Amino acid sequence: MGNPKAFMTIPRKESGYRLISERVHDHGEVEQTLNREDRKQQASRCMDCGIPFCHWACPLGNKMPEWQDHIYKGDWKKGVEVLHETNNFPEFTGRVCPAPCEKSCVLALHEAPVTIRENEASVTEVAFLEGMIKASPPKRRTGKKVAVIGSGPAGLAAAQQLNRKGHHVTVFEKDNSPGGLLRYGIPNFKLSKHIIDRRLALLVEEGIAFITNTEIGKDIPGRQIMDEYDAVCLAVGAGKPRDITPPGRDLTGIHFAMDFLSQEIRLLQGEYAHTEERITAKDKHVLVIGGGDTGSDCVGTSNRQGARSVTQIEIMPKPPVGSNPATPWPSPYPQVLKTSSSHEEGCERRWLLNTLAFQGENGHVKEAVVEEISWEKDEKGRFTMVSSGKRETLKADLVLLALGFVHPVQEGLLNELGVTYDVRGNVAVDKQHSSSVSKVFATGDAMMGASLVVKAIASGRRAAENMHQQLIR
Repeated sequence: MGNPKAFMTIPRKESGYRLISERVHDHGEVEQTLNREDRKQQASRCMDCGIPFCHWACPLGNKMPEWQDHIYKGDWKKGVEVLHETNNFPEFTGRVCPAPCEKSCVLALHEAPVTIRENEASVTEVAFLEGMIKASPPKRRTGKKVAVIGSGPAGLAAAQQLNRKGHHVTVFEKDNSPGGLLRYGIPNFKLSKHIIDRRLALLVEEGIAFITNTEIGKDIPGRQIMDEYDAVCLAVGAGKPRDITPPGRDLTGIHFAMDFLSQEIRLLQGEYAHTEERITAKDKHVLVIGGGDTGSDCVGTSNRQGARSVTQIEIMPKPPVGSNPATPWPSPYPQVLKTSSSHEEGCERRWLLNTLAFQGENGHVKEAVVEEISWEKDEKGRFTMVSSGKRETLKADLVLLALGFVHPVQEGLLNELGVTYDVRGNVAVDKQHSSSVSKVFATGDAMMGASLVVKAIASGRRAAENMHQQLIR
């Protein structure tokens, strides 16, 4: 390391967010950037700790100490090259990853880990700005054809890795533009879509073909894809949303979170069909059910649409602030309270509330009846929900269900192919990512359930390597 003692003299400095008074009126990225000298100083805080728990915690196995040191020394090109050795898309993870690497940084013991995620975004932006990141098509082609179905982070990573091996790769996407969850699930204020388009242009230049507005299993039969390609990679995501069915669930004004978020993104991209129902929070009391990142995205989007009020409720207990003895360091996923930029923009957050019923007027939701609950262990040590009997009514002109996803959509392609499902309803695969159907592989959320972008990229890379080994036999 260039300066192994820098962490003793240089404090952690975050880039921070744009002013709330400005950012809630647009959909530009909320996170700011530090200048290069500040970023070099932050990279110098990597302490050469001997056991890089950051590397252990990263699903991609990014070499944090190495590329931090390159940034500190001003060698941005070498830094981004080391990043790309393990991560196809550091510009994505540098924006939306929850940074398990930082949670496991040795300096996290003093609540001041290295700003790894921000450094990652910064070095990638410098590299793009100065033309360091260029298309790198393979020198030779194998003649093998691979179909990747789905263009989210797992599908894109698998496609790029397979293309690098010389295979002819075609990516099929049911929506208007590639990107999957990156494009249609993550709001623009967290991930500007030109960041995706910039990378897609390179992938096309490298020789990957993209066919959009085409749903395999509907527009093109799955059997046709099986006949035309030497291998098929299922990267369709986990698109089946988790639902609740209290009385009143059939009232209008109750929507799945992803329908709300994706419609706003499509509207901003000029893809909104005016024949569809407009889901808007303008002048409404919004109730977001679910306390995760998707719920947080609903909060930020609702505020930008002009909601009258936003309330986010969660059935689980409120996590502790700062640290949690139940998930101590170096846990990459500590169960602690997370306050996002969207929460800071205006939101009432509440915990330990169970939704009992929805009430409405003229067929439209107006209120939600909730009850305070607690979680207690039964005689077998399992937590069970216990009702308190304390009920109240919350205003709710718009209800957004942000309860996560249960498994991939099985109707259509997956059932047509006849793949086997695991106990959770995901595509069952072996250690080589092979499904129960010959030459059909699965990757990302389709085989592991809804998870992180960084895990999806890692899964896509592993699936691609296994597919390559089978293709060259």
